[in-house]
Amino acid sequence: METSLPSPCRRADHLLSMEAALEGLRGEPQVVQGLTAWRCLPAREAVYGEWPEGVAPQVLEALRRRGIRAPYIHQSLAIERALAGENVAVVTGTASGKTLCYNVPVLTKLLADPQARAMYLFPTKALTQDQAAALAELASLADADLSIDTYDGDTDADVRRAVRARTRILLTNPDMLHTGILPHHTKWASFFQGLQYVVLDELHAYRGVFGSHMANVLRRLQRVCRFYGAAPRYICCSATIANPLQLATALLGQPVSVVDGDGAPRGERHILFYNPPIVDRALGIRRSPLLDGRALAARLIERGLQTIVFARSRVSAEVLLTYLLREAQRKGWAPRTVRGYRGGYLPGERREVERGLREGAVRGVVATNALELGVDIGELAAVVMVGYPGTIASAWQQIGRAGRRQGASLAVLVAGGSPLDQYIVRYPDYLLERSPEHALINPDNPLILLGHLACASFELPFEEGELFGGRDVSAYLALLEDEGLVHRARRVAYWVGDSYPAQHVSLRTSAPDSFVIAEEESGRVIGGVEPYAAPMLIHEGAIYLHEGQSYEVTRLDWEGRRATVKPVQVDYYTEASTSTHVQVVEEQGREPGPYLCKGRGAVRVTSVTTVYRKVRLYTHENLGWGTIELPEQEMETQGCWFWFPPEVAMALVEEGVLSPEARFDRGPNWQEMRRRARERDGFRCRFCGAPEREDREHDVHHLRPFREFGYEPGKNDAYLAANQLSNLITLCRRCHWRADGSQVPAGSLAGLAHALGNVAPLFLMCDPRDIGVVPEVRSSHTEGPTLTVYDQVPGGIGLSDQLYSLGREVWQAAHGLVAGCTCESGCPACVGPVQEGGRDLKRQVLRLLEVASGEGVVQGVRP
Repeated sequence: METSLPSPCRRADHLLSMEAALEGLRGEPQVVQGLTAWRCLPAREAVYGEWPEGVAPQVLEALRRRGIRAPYIHQSLAIERALAGENVAVVTGTASGKTLCYNVPVLTKLLADPQARAMYLFPTKALTQDQAAALAELASLADADLSIDTYDGDTDADVRRAVRARTRILLTNPDMLHTGILPHHTKWASFFQGLQYVVLDELHAYRGVFGSHMANVLRRLQRVCRFYGAAPRYICCSATIANPLQLATALLGQPVSVVDGDGAPRGERHILFYNPPIVDRALGIRRSPLLDGRALAARLIERGLQTIVFARSRVSAEVLLTYLLREAQRKGWAPRTVRGYRGGYLPGERREVERGLREGAVRGVVATNALELGVDIGELAAVVMVGYPGTIASAWQQIGRAGRRQGASLAVLVAGGSPLDQYIVRYPDYLLERSPEHALINPDNPLILLGHLACASFELPFEEGELFGGRDVSAYLALLEDEGLVHRARRVAYWVGDSYPAQHVSLRTSAPDSFVIAEEESGRVIGGVEPYAAPMLIHEGAIYLHEGQSYEVTRLDWEGRRATVKPVQVDYYTEASTSTHVQVVEEQGREPGPYLCKGRGAVRVTSVTTVYRKVRLYTHENLGWGTIELPEQEMETQGCWFWFPPEVAMALVEEGVLSPEARFDRGPNWQEMRRRARERDGFRCRFCGAPEREDREHDVHHLRPFREFGYEPGKNDAYLAANQLSNLITLCRRCHWRADGSQVPAGSLAGLAHALGNVAPLFLMCDPRDIGVVPEVRSSHTEGPTLTVYDQVPGGIGLSDQLYSLGREVWQAAHGLVAGCTCESGCPACVGPVQEGGRDLKRQVLRLLEVASGEGVVQGVRP
């Protein structure tokens, strides 16, 4: 028999359901024991403004028909500035009515000028379709006969021709603009001639590599518009980030006016932080958040709260949906009470779910971040986030999906076992009180810029001295000329390449020769990976995750830049072991400190991937190893480095916190003996025979480790025996890595690197995989124990520069992560895997973090 669930109802009934649900949670010991915080944010009244002068009367009438009598203050300011011809960036919370900030000025302009056109850019197709429907409804209410069209990869060829001829408002996405519109701008001549407004929604999504590409796509758009005599204004909308003006200005290359005073009302909001119970205290392993997330969601749905459950991946979403559907069947809920929503669903399925949510037939939905963006799904009562979404901005967007305008709402964050999740759930004020992260881009990254200059040359010839993005690009055009892709004639550079350059430039990678990942049976391309990341992610035997689906790499064609994969259902992921060395190419900044020094600049990252392990999901169990035989990789990027000065390092060695390998002094004859060893070996690696390169000398390795000789500067001359030629051998970097495990320390310095690498993304608005962290017991640049953090993107995108500019707060956060972990001696959630005999590792890392943050005292060193 079906059980009737409470349905959407009047506000008083909603409040009763919410109070009952909150009281129920307070009365459940299992829930209360897992709560680390329960915060209540008070309701906020609306702040209204006036409709600016110049808004079309038809538009005002349409808004009145929809029940909108007056704009919120931020809507009023944004519309006023847009109508005045300013570029505007609106930065307010979820469900604050940002859509009106661009629809009102766009409709006003197009009603006044029959030749005017507008382009809306959305990061996802689902959001594009949703906004097209809302805009068409408003235009209809305004009696505006405007052609409003979507244009994406699903648009039929016949329809595309009609769209180009008739459209007044074009809704599309960055990829289609990049590959389908700009290269064919002559077919869009009348559209570009009349282009008055460009709307850039979800501005915060354009960060990192994607944002750096987007800035160059907009440079190309502006160049094409100038060719047709147009100079469109931009209206941008964003979730709350720390640097909206910096990001918008970098993307547009033009002055921008920021509107960030949110006038929208908000109901009372309860935010709960929940940590699943520990199942192995020694290892710090907790129960799967999927299980506890499912249980919490089922309780809320049963108590009458329309609930959305956010999962971080497609696999997690489908597992959660399966759990909830079984729960619904067991409890006798009506069919289709609980639905899924993610990328991969057909458009009709997504529209059906959205309609069911708005009408109340769907009481629970399990979604990936596809619903995090501004798709209209009505006003839900509760949100369950299974895992921290990765950024403060994303977390607030997900929280904002419940109680979007009126009435109380509930949001529960169920922490996973990752360091980021554990930090947030232990320190909820980081999410609740700290300003959101910086969204960083680097449009002038050489590889990204060069690719888009090729695209721009294909679109229009370059006049001599013409700037691109405000900078001189003649040197880049000369490179294209050397490659035979452009030809100069009469001081103009023309594209003469055979290929269509945009098809070779992915907006989500920085390298032009990326690897293609294709399904074994169908040949369908499912993704791409940059060359420097290929050995770690798509080696043969690797489990490659794409939209939550697991694929096993069955073959890697290194020369052909192609990986073949097959879908698999496995309970593990693969983790490659890579030996990495960082060489400072150019130091661009240095800041000494009493306990910790830092520097920044250009670095060369050399890595070799030799083995991988299979790791069971959630428990981190090691299920076995495999070998990898691939070439050494090199990448030049930006980095910053932190090191302990000599007197501090020596004191920490004496304390037993740092390895004795951190001693710098190899004896007064080391450099001479090192030279003699290389000379004796003919400046070749004794193992593989590789000659020295012009830009780097080979290493010299002690056959018997130097530390075993017990050298103490000023106390003995044990270095003489250690540095005898018979104990020295010349090795190339690759062979030295294999011979000397100390190049990648497994002790406290590695634990420090693990903690820093997992906390830094909280401050950089990036994924942990966007940065690399290399610990070195003896850095050749600083000559001391050093951590180097670098951008995992050739040329860099500004992440390490931002980290360099931050103060001790990053180290304090890392200390909080490790100190707050419930494990005994260290675990993957705080300091990384603990080797046998490493029972003091957690204490040692905490001591290093005390010193790094300036909160600890080092004996004999003046702060």
